Amino acid sequence: IGKQIEDVIRNVPGTLSVYAERVMGGNYLDFTIDREAIARYGLTVGDIQDVMETAIGGMNITTTVEGLERYPVNLRYSRELRDDLPALRAILVATPGGQQIPLGQFVDIEYVVGPPSIKSENAKPNAWVYVDIRNIDVGTYVARAQEAVAANVTVPPGYTIAWSGQYEYMLRAQQRLLYIVPVTLLLIFVIIYVHTGSAAETLLVLAGVPFALTGSVWLLYAQDYNLSVAVWVGVIALAGLYAETAIVLLLYLDQSYHDMQRRGLLKDRASLIQAIYAGSVRRVRPILMTVATDVIGLLPIMWSTGTGADVMKRVATPLIGGVITSGFTVLVIYPVVYYLWRSRGLPKGRPFTGFQTLKETS
Repeated sequence: IGKQIEDVIRNVPGTLSVYAERVMGGNYLDFTIDREAIARYGLTVGDIQDVMETAIGGMNITTTVEGLERYPVNLRYSRELRDDLPALRAILVATPGGQQIPLGQFVDIEYVVGPPSIKSENAKPNAWVYVDIRNIDVGTYVARAQEAVAANVTVPPGYTIAWSGQYEYMLRAQQRLLYIVPVTLLLIFVIIYVHTGSAAETLLVLAGVPFALTGSVWLLYAQDYNLSVAVWVGVIALAGLYAETAIVLLLYLDQSYHDMQRRGLLKDRASLIQAIYAGSVRRVRPILMTVATDVIGLLPIMWSTGTGADVMKRVATPLIGGVITSGFTVLVIYPVVYYLWRSRGLPKGRPFTGFQTLKETS
């Protein structure tokens, strides 16, 4: 079955190498004890096995001590007395009656072919098919390989095929991520809601998460990286970083909005634009500095080499790409969405003619 799977897997796109363990091919010399024959001489199975162990297999009879070193002393016949079947059959067995009977009268000796090694898992013997892949993600490859094996390999009753290795780890991680990602978003929602006290503002912040992630997707595509646990770690970190930046901008927009409200200047949509401008312009430099610091700090990882570099690159890639687009989202898209939200119920008023500098009131 392993050889059949090897032949099928070899033709699956993305296969770099495949090798099925040869579970047969070991040559063995089997000794089958004739119980009736040994019973006639008053011998037991243990007596015959002791002779085979001491004469053929070898028995540790003592241990020699040389300072701190310990060496076992093994006893067995010399090679010329056990190197062929006639010599093995001629080994003498002492009976309780004092007779010396050749071993060949008590056992049947024959060469057999069997497994060179025996492996088991979950109390079942198994054989492995080792597969290396290239230029394809594990999930897509295994799905194609499963289809090819199901279509071309007939598995007899009592046999099963299981896909293990990195694919098994991926499934475990996928199951965990199904819980971790929603819980992370829920925690971000709760933290923002506790801070703002407004479900509308909380949803306003979270609505920008898909736009912030576009840079991650683009850079992952440019780097030809597949989705992995490391990539998802970077995405989760990016979501938190975006929420932090967005909520800071929201704080300044609200301050500017409520300040104009208290001063009685918020009369129409033109004044709302002025308030949004006043709140946004004060955060341009800090947000751009945050984006630049994150990108500059993570760039050295992208050209790093050595142990762990592959994993760290896949963590840093969604962060670098996402930080850039999240900055654009916060500075360009977020004020527009904030305007659409706050402009409900406000009259159009006079046409907007330009920005004016507003002085903060203490």
